[in-house]
Amino acid sequence: MQPDKNSEFFHPYTVVITSSRGGNIASKLRGYILINDKKLHFNALAFGRIGGHNINLNLSKKTIAEVTRMGLDGEKLSLDLQRKLIEGDVILKPNRQGDMNKVTV
Repeated sequence: MQPDKNSEFFHPYTVVITSSRGGNIASKLRGYILINDKKLHFNALAFGRIGGHNINLNLSKKTIAEVTRMGLDGEKLSLDLQRKLIEGDVILKPNRQGDMNKVTV
């Protein structure tokens, strides 16, 4: 895939991680993004070893359709969300009380 000259996603949104499980090499992340007061869920695998940090992001077809209905570009959102996850530009908010010790990104 050729990089787009204007691949940035300019619409503001917040990334919230609700759970993270894994070990030294990979972690399974669950969370959601808040765009225009809408909560859109995602799953991701975070890798960090040989070749640097990487994210395998999964946005459902329903989420992509909702983003498109908002007039936004789902592919650009996906790329920007991956960047935010790698850079740690997220809020850690466990689902249940006491789960904070289980959240490791």
